[in-house]
Amino acid sequence: MSDGPTTREIPLAHGTQNACFGCGDDNDAGLHLKFFVDAENRVLCRLRLAAQFQGPPGHAHGGIIATLLDEAMSKANRRCNIVAMTRHMSIDYRRPVPLESDLVIEGWSEKDAASASGRKHQCSAEIRDASGTVLASATGIFVEVTAAALLRRSAAGRGKEGQQPE
Repeated sequence: MSDGPTTREIPLAHGTQNACFGCGDDNDAGLHLKFFVDAENRVLCRLRLAAQFQGPPGHAHGGIIATLLDEAMSKANRRCNIVAMTRHMSIDYRRPVPLESDLVIEGWSEKDAASASGRKHQCSAEIRDASGTVLASATGIFVEVTAAALLRRSAAGRGKEGQQPE
């Protein structure tokens, strides 16, 4: 018998965007978050925030906290094979989030929001410290998109920037 965790966590296969600030491996300035799904189908990320993400002395910047919560909710969608973008997010900053401390982020799908198109999805997330105290929480509405539409938008945006004036 091993002394490892009592629950098995499986890496979340989610089609990482390599340059993503939250989860991309190729973004040197990014968070490099790794998400897992546990035996209870919870989407989790265990992390310690580095000093470079400081806001108030010794604590995370509010924008980083928002990013962590947004990433967790996004991954909850991905676990359900939904690619979606954030439309609205509401955050409760309950307690300061310490740097260089063990943290857990959890994201989950709540339900589909009332939507004629069926493209809106509601998610929630929490950041907890090692004792389980909730430090921040969020709810969000995400709008489902296709990968093809994202690629078209990305290509169109690059085309406009790279055009020469006439």
